[in-house]
Amino acid sequence: MNDDRKGRGKELAAAVLKYVILISWALTTIIPLLWVFVNSFKTSEEIVKNGVALPSAIQFNNYKTIMSYPDLSMSRAFLNSFIISGSVVVGVVLVAGLAAFALGRFRFQWTRYVDAVLIACLLVPSFATMIPNFVTISKLPIRGTHAAAIIPQIAGNLCFSITLLTGFMRSLPDELDEAAIMDGATPIYVFSRITMPLSKPMFSTVGIMVFIWSYNDLLTSMVYLSQRSKQPVCVILSMVSNMFGTDYGSMMAAIIVTIVPLLILYVISQEQVIKGLTAGAVKG
Repeated sequence: MNDDRKGRGKELAAAVLKYVILISWALTTIIPLLWVFVNSFKTSEEIVKNGVALPSAIQFNNYKTIMSYPDLSMSRAFLNSFIISGSVVVGVVLVAGLAAFALGRFRFQWTRYVDAVLIACLLVPSFATMIPNFVTISKLPIRGTHAAAIIPQIAGNLCFSITLLTGFMRSLPDELDEAAIMDGATPIYVFSRITMPLSKPMFSTVGIMVFIWSYNDLLTSMVYLSQRSKQPVCVILSMVSNMFGTDYGSMMAAIIVTIVPLLILYVISQEQVIKGLTAGAVKG
């Protein structure tokens, strides 16, 4: 009896400690976000005077300022972000999916060496390839277009995506492919009708993570896109920080406007992300 009580006591203590850590970690993320949101409705004078107090009156002047500023077009910047990030997701999912299908569902002599190369490429920082990529793209007709930012981002996300998808596809039963091939199915049919639907959780996880990374990729957009009309919202946010350096209210409003799409995406897709990662962990 005493042993049972001690065991339950240890389980309870472990559970309490776990939730204390999780709640503390969540608060470190939620509190700064709430602080920025509340201050976006305050004037700069109110923020400087007392940054943790509630606004004396709800006002939307900060949002009106950044949305109507003559040198900024937030609507155009959002459109550019969705064009770039959406194209990157489509390109990564298509190329990484086909590559992972070949590596995960077929056996050939150089498989382990290809896996090693993919892992090694993950260790190369993206900024290490920035200069040669810029020199190459500057000589191509795509210079200054959205494609100049899309192609490097697709290349930069491929190794990670292929590694995740390959591990998941290798966990699928080989009998599924063998049965389809015996019935006369082509590899493309097997990929599109069998492997891809079964790998939907991992494809969703990869697509969502790639979208978030692309949406937040400030360096690539600043290097390859010099025209204001082509730049995504992350670059516009950086410009706002320079333009409104002392206008803290407008800076807070710009931050909120910028992260709202990501928050919506996270709320909608968090179940898919967790499902994909959990399935990969269990099956891989």
